[in-house]
Amino acid sequence: MSAAFDASQIDRLLADPKTYADPALHYDLLRHLRDEEPVRWVAPEGHRPFWIVTRHEDIQAVEGDSTVFLNAPRIALRPIAFEEELARSRNGAPLLIRSMNAMDGEAHRQMRGVTSRDFLRPNVEKLAAQIDEVAVEFVDRLAARSPACDFVQEVAVWYPLRVIMTLLGVPAHDEKRMLELTQAVFTGKDKLAAAEAFFEYFRPVVAERRANPCGDLASRIANATVEGEPLGEFETLSYFMNIATAGHDTTSATIAGGLLALIQHPEQMERLRARPELLDSAADEMIRWVAPVKHFFRTAAVDAEIAGQPIKAGEAVMIAFPSGGRDARVFDRPDQFLIDRSPNRHTALGHGVHACLGQHLARLEIRQFFRRLLERVEHVELEGPPVWGESVFISGMESMPIRFTLKSGGEGKAY
Repeated sequence: MSAAFDASQIDRLLADPKTYADPALHYDLLRHLRDEEPVRWVAPEGHRPFWIVTRHEDIQAVEGDSTVFLNAPRIALRPIAFEEELARSRNGAPLLIRSMNAMDGEAHRQMRGVTSRDFLRPNVEKLAAQIDEVAVEFVDRLAARSPACDFVQEVAVWYPLRVIMTLLGVPAHDEKRMLELTQAVFTGKDKLAAAEAFFEYFRPVVAERRANPCGDLASRIANATVEGEPLGEFETLSYFMNIATAGHDTTSATIAGGLLALIQHPEQMERLRARPELLDSAADEMIRWVAPVKHFFRTAAVDAEIAGQPIKAGEAVMIAFPSGGRDARVFDRPDQFLIDRSPNRHTALGHGVHACLGQHLARLEIRQFFRRLLERVEHVELEGPPVWGESVFISGMESMPIRFTLKSGGEGKAY
């Protein structure tokens, strides 16, 4: 049974970043909406109003109809004041960056096509050995901090960052700068300045790859063409920033939240140790459980309907991804973490033409990391309370102190 929320609370809570730093509150709120108001009109103070969709079936329907429900022009929940600031700085378009997340139809297909082959599952799996080396390095980093560390701050945020930096041709010595910029984009006070700093960083990378293309992901983006024309500077830099941020922050949040889930469900931890063949399904369950992308918006292109609720052309719809993954109408025991859950038709990676481009890479990174972690670590527990970040869009833990015991002989480097 869902917790009770009155109408005045709901609008405020959905727009308050502090809600997303309290998972119990957030999931109670989503459960209430699924049960009582699965398609609800929300009008938070200081924000433009929107519909929120919380049931799995309705989320899939909205995502699956990309001609009626468009990505553009509204992407995420932002205060009106910030949208106006963006519009002033972006020649009228309230967009932080110009990426495929803000495109529809043929423009979206062509922009996604710049890198879509790189992220197909067979091509991603070719990176398994390379990513395994990175996983070993960061499990070594964890082991060197025995018997305790902050898993988020010292390990989880750095491992996916190293993977995506390698793919984008960014040197390891710039890790700290990339992390600072990523965190500033998602949780900082001045997101516009953070985006400009990202652009400034990637300008020389683009110039170098255009002068000396080498067939890697960075070269493909830097030299991309759409309809025979090179991408403009804003679009090219936006592409780099989109891959860098989305390819890092969501995966680090899932790895941290996945370890917390294993700590809180020790029987699942032991089962995964005993049956490493379940790593693939465990990775998918971690993604469902954490659901780091809290929402995206769609805008109705024409008058439409969701679950019998009329939606007028031009009205915005918030897709609550974490809610779809906990819908008891679809999932057996949705509030239990089960590493062998099958089927696992969660909504955390999107659906349809806008499904997450990097989903196979994310699964591979998660799988390889936990394979190496469980080989080295005998026992792990919380050393202190986890702390979640305050962000309505993409969020995860900011801190998770752990205490752990290495297996006998696990003090040295993995190999």
